[in-house]
Amino acid sequence: MTLYKAPLDDMRFALYDVLGAEAVLGRLQGGEAHTRDLLDAVLDEAARFNEQVLAPLNASGDAEGCHYDKATATVATPAGFKEAYRQYAEGGWAGLTARETFGGQGLPAVLGALTKEMIDSANLAWGIYPLLSHGATDALEHHGDDWQKDVFLRPLVEGRWTGTMCLTEPQAGSDLGLLKTRAEPNPDGSYRVTGTKIFISAGEHDFAENIVHLVLARLPDAPAGSRGISMLVVPKFRVGKDGTMGERNHVAAGAIEHKMGIKGSATCVMNFDEAEGWLIGPPHKGLMAMFTMMNAARLAVGIQGLAVSERALQNSLNYARERLQMRALSGPRLPDKPADPLTAHPDVRRMLLTQRAFVEGGRVLAAYAALQADIEARAGDAQERKTAGELLSFLIPIAKGLLTEAAQECTKEALQIFGGHGYIAEHGMEQFVRDARIITLYEGTTQIQALDLLGRKIMQLQGAGLKHFLGEISAFCQANQGNDAVKAFVGPLAVAAKTWGDLTQAVAQSAQANPEELGAAAVDYLYFSGYVTLAYFWARSVLAAEGSHLSTERRQAKRDTAGFYFARILPRIHVHKAAIEAGVATLPELL
Repeated sequence: MTLYKAPLDDMRFALYDVLGAEAVLGRLQGGEAHTRDLLDAVLDEAARFNEQVLAPLNASGDAEGCHYDKATATVATPAGFKEAYRQYAEGGWAGLTARETFGGQGLPAVLGALTKEMIDSANLAWGIYPLLSHGATDALEHHGDDWQKDVFLRPLVEGRWTGTMCLTEPQAGSDLGLLKTRAEPNPDGSYRVTGTKIFISAGEHDFAENIVHLVLARLPDAPAGSRGISMLVVPKFRVGKDGTMGERNHVAAGAIEHKMGIKGSATCVMNFDEAEGWLIGPPHKGLMAMFTMMNAARLAVGIQGLAVSERALQNSLNYARERLQMRALSGPRLPDKPADPLTAHPDVRRMLLTQRAFVEGGRVLAAYAALQADIEARAGDAQERKTAGELLSFLIPIAKGLLTEAAQECTKEALQIFGGHGYIAEHGMEQFVRDARIITLYEGTTQIQALDLLGRKIMQLQGAGLKHFLGEISAFCQANQGNDAVKAFVGPLAVAAKTWGDLTQAVAQSAQANPEELGAAAVDYLYFSGYVTLAYFWARSVLAAEGSHLSTERRQAKRDTAGFYFARILPRIHVHKAAIEAGVATLPELL
């Protein structure tokens, strides 16, 4: 069994020392209740739940998987999963950050991000079940009618019901304009929804008394393409406008997918056969509601990447410290032993530092993004809310894209450290590699994130979020250019940030001349942006470590990891810059 210990010390460092979240939250509406004592108590209890309840089920859930009963079209989750969910719901975790109006606790999004990291480190497959409920809650809260909020939100927030996102169809993946599911109106204002959706996480399971499906479909008068998409709420069991739960609706799981990883998560084919549904928001405006759901989910998936990387790091670091193999090139480190530990070898340290650099830098990025969500929702000043929203929108594709791709590298390096032992199931590394593979794909592939970043956040929105972020980096560099603690990092960071701005302008000009240049540059641009973003958070981390609660050894570890990042990972931006500048001409049509 692999180990998991919640990294509370580093979480608190990111939250309080680097981001100053205690002061930020304290000045937001309702923030006077969000004291450090409260936040710490929640983090401590989340650590206990995840270490003791979810983490022990990770390997067994992967080995057992989910069970589909064709006769009843039902799914049984792996042993222990249902009981863990009962404890999760009874503990109030389902409504941790939800509004108190609907029975939630109204705690900050940044606290939710850290607790989610623990859940996904402990058991990524299990964590997918509540993830979709949060997305459904967000969509209903922002776009639902008053009766829909009254009827659906409280049981979702309490965890008695769960939610899904039903978007993908066999012929329509990321191109939702191709979807064919239809919704026919009934005299009472409801709709009959018919169609097939695939890859629906948590589409059927044994956790909750009802499942609330949010479904994209076309009304009879819908225009072609993405402008003709509506969103409907289709519960597994029909629900009256008074909240009364009735007979089984005409929606059922037709199968579950046999997957590479996250085998404890039920990924379903969902068949809708004139199922009763209710329109969410205006007709043909379903994409607005979908993006509310999708943006929350994309940041959550970025946190999944961080989480699986954290657990892979913990186990590969423990193994490297204990495993004796060969002698150090400079001579024996442990003369009384037959060999030296793996950590004596420089390349093993490179693999471990790569993981640590992405994990600890990525944790600050994820928490920073979630803190922008809190500011956008609760700040008293309208301009501050607007700026935070633009920053969050800009950072979501970077967090989702970079942290999930980094998880591929981190889990691969962890397996490599274990050598042949990593390839077999006993040590758990191969599960991390398999589980991590999906996170670059669902909620939009890396290419989709890159096109969102460059095509929408830069081109369409004129780089509003980038301007804010570059301004923040510039202010940091100017304020600390004479600070001995970070002078080794401020200069390279300032140069990289200026290059980022110049490169953005060059890409925009090239894309105006030839739109294909945007597609050719997008993924490299996302990587470039992500590496500079983490460089900024690493420089802030080094500054924050001075005088922090961290021990002398941990402060030195922060400086060492930052030095490694700036020397060995940040230079990757030059390769991506060269690839961008090579242009679409180097990508000929394939015959």
